[in-house]
Amino acid sequence: MSASSTTHEPDADADADVSSPGSDELTDIEKQRPASTESLTKEELKLASDSAIVQVPAISIYDEEYPDGGFRAWLIVFGAMCNTFATFGYVNSWGIFQAYYQLTLLHDSPPSSIAWIGSIQYALIFLPAIFIGRLFDLGHFRVLFLSSSAVLVGATFLVAQCTQYWHFVLCQGIAVGAACGGIFGPTAAVIAHWFKKRRGLAMGIVAVGSSLGGVVLPIVTKSLIPVVGFPWTMRILGFILLLVLGAANLTLKRRLPSRNLPGGLFNWSAFKSAPFSVYCASAFFNFLGLYTVLTYVDVSAASIGIPSSFSFYFVAIANAGSLLGRYVAGYMSDRLGPMNIMIPFTGVAGILTYAWPFAKTKASLLALTVLYGFASGSYISLLANPMMDLGDTHDVGRRLGMFLSVMSFGALAGPPISGAINTATGGFTAVGVYAGTAVMVGVGLIGVTRHLLLKQFLGKI
Repeated sequence: MSASSTTHEPDADADADVSSPGSDELTDIEKQRPASTESLTKEELKLASDSAIVQVPAISIYDEEYPDGGFRAWLIVFGAMCNTFATFGYVNSWGIFQAYYQLTLLHDSPPSSIAWIGSIQYALIFLPAIFIGRLFDLGHFRVLFLSSSAVLVGATFLVAQCTQYWHFVLCQGIAVGAACGGIFGPTAAVIAHWFKKRRGLAMGIVAVGSSLGGVVLPIVTKSLIPVVGFPWTMRILGFILLLVLGAANLTLKRRLPSRNLPGGLFNWSAFKSAPFSVYCASAFFNFLGLYTVLTYVDVSAASIGIPSSFSFYFVAIANAGSLLGRYVAGYMSDRLGPMNIMIPFTGVAGILTYAWPFAKTKASLLALTVLYGFASGSYISLLANPMMDLGDTHDVGRRLGMFLSVMSFGALAGPPISGAINTATGGFTAVGVYAGTAVMVGVGLIGVTRHLLLKQFLGKI
């Protein structure tokens, strides 16, 4: 690919008003940027593209003036909330399907095999991000977003017709997961176009949509299955997604013009940056363990004698706890820095994962579930923020895509490994040790990333 950095004309998604006044105070890095890339040689452009943490010089007024508020910008946040409601809210509800399938439709399949359906969903939210992010940077947002929305609704309707294991793998695993990836993939990149100084708050509010979906969808599912049956329950969920995604398609819009930066689809040279590589590794390890509790908390509740009529609600309870955690973390990160918030909260999530198998009463498991939802939700809400700040806004789609694609392998493998350990040991103690250790390794790697960037103990980052 050419090393040139030609700026293309904005497409229909970039026609929003960009004249909103931004901050008069620029960061030290921004003050040092040349007014345009015309003053850069080809060698300097290539050098800039070779590192994920090099701030590529600004190209236009677009980079200097972020709305950071106003009706249009907050409407973007609302649309992005709808995205996370329909994607992460849906996928985070997998625990209720895991428990239901183990008892009914797929009772002949081992828990680890059923867990692969949910893991495929988790992985495919992130895995296609490298392609989606690159397409977003090139300006292809609207058609990708609309088609992915249609596939998610259609796949949910098809789940109603599933009767065999491979049916569920294709419809609820692959089709739902890939569609969620096409919807979620550009969500953080859109926010990066509209917010900078208040990006943490914006992303925290966006992440609240995931918690709302994780509360509403499991409760709707649990309440409707005894009344209308599983097939009509899935159809009703499909209509809910249709409404929510319709609102997202009407409100979300790019702000910056598209731009083809050097480096191609997968910029391998970005991994020469130690902070980029270590942060990718931290997310991989965190996702090896982070969704274990959310996947198996319903099953573990039933195993200690909590009636199934109540155990189904533990996923919704965890997501309710995460709602507050996501907002609080986003609000605090603008003041203290995202990594300074992620490290302690994710550490708490790891400790609670160790403690989870030892919660043997309804009250103790309820308390642990709420606290775990709060702590893990704080991590999820800020997950993308460091990547937004490790480079040029015009390259944010590709950068996030590379990061999420690496992370997807942890999301894919984590719950099935936990299920296999549960099957082999007959309990959840070893599962908690495995998942908790994976999370704590991830926390340690976030700390290493912070040190590489900050090179001192105190500081906002």
